[in-house]
Amino acid sequence: MSQKKRIAELDYLKFVFIILMIAFHLVYIGDTYPLAKRFVYTFHMPGFLLISGYVLNRAKAVRPFLRSMWWLFVPYAVMEVAYVVMASLLPIREHIGHLTVGVLLSKLLLHPLGPYWYLHTLILCSVTAYLPLHSTLFRLRWRLLMVGLCYGMLSAAGLVDWANAFYFFVGIVIRQSGRSFVRCFHPAPWTLLPIVLIVLFLPGMLNKASLPGMLLVWCVVSLLLWFFRYLGPNVLRLPLYVGRNTLLLLLFSPVFTMLAKCFQAPLVNFDPTGMLFLLVALPFAVGGSLSIGWLSDRLHLSRWLFGSPRSLH
Repeated sequence: MSQKKRIAELDYLKFVFIILMIAFHLVYIGDTYPLAKRFVYTFHMPGFLLISGYVLNRAKAVRPFLRSMWWLFVPYAVMEVAYVVMASLLPIREHIGHLTVGVLLSKLLLHPLGPYWYLHTLILCSVTAYLPLHSTLFRLRWRLLMVGLCYGMLSAAGLVDWANAFYFFVGIVIRQSGRSFVRCFHPAPWTLLPIVLIVLFLPGMLNKASLPGMLLVWCVVSLLLWFFRYLGPNVLRLPLYVGRNTLLLLLFSPVFTMLAKCFQAPLVNFDPTGMLFLLVALPFAVGGSLSIGWLSDRLHLSRWLFGSPRSLH
């Protein structure tokens, strides 16, 4: 999606989802509030996948499309390899006892370790969908059917979670139907009611793959879009900026959520709720990730890592 054609509502949603992702990647917050974590995990990455499927441009020529995929793969590969190596050295939950080249390639190409699974899924789903959608040999409904079948095969092969492929596919269908993403939801305050009912009475169904979970995704996006209507340009300036740069936060925020453990103890000793720790760690992770992008631009490294002179938008 080009800079001139950005949709403010999508950048706003991406801001909300990325902040929630970072918040619950803080281990202390996730462990202290398990129900809140399950609630957020039900909708935040499905929301990202819906948007990613929607912005997939099937009209882009083959060479520019493949180039864009390559420059997603390069930073993904760098950070995934770094994460896997780190997991073999540090006593984290995803610790790898014996790192080999085979294990490294398996994590990189087939089963990503850590938070970078989203970029792996994004690349696979984008490439798989582009090939049939870009073709003009069949009517659109048949091309969408082919995409769905391909996603089914990716899921059966264990390369992509079927629920993640489903949300990406729904985003594609919205885009190919010619409808606006925003108009497929219903921005209204009453959408809070189903959210509350699901959390209170169906907590065991807080799962992106369940029907209540899918309803929750629709209701949360609708509610967030309702809030968007009442946010002025001054309030939205920072959220939209962060929303335009979520790739940097996806890539680099894990570094800072791990470093946040260095100052976790004194903060949670003072405030065991973890809210003070969260208020410090969130800006630390967001600002740190954006700073890496800024530094990469200044040192002219972005061309080698992102295929562009600028990583910040």
